[in-house]
Amino acid sequence: MRPGCECCDVDLPPSSTDAWICSFECTWCTACATDVLHGRCRNCGGDLTLRPTRAPEKLAAAPAGTTRVHAPDCR
Repeated sequence: MRPGCECCDVDLPPSSTDAWICSFECTWCTACATDVLHGRCRNCGGDLTLRPTRAPEKLAAAPAGTTRVHAPDCR
């Protein structure tokens, strides 16, 4: 689980219901996924779908990622 939107770099913590992903787990916020990308991943061209959340008790054993991917030229 990436910690932020690849387009605008807004924080998207594991509990966020505002995160969208493609099959390669590229990560976008709702605003960028809908308004900028129009439901298509700019990296692979695949569909974007809401990212599932991870149960808090599972985060200890399987923490979310900390590496941010940010490509500000997506707009």
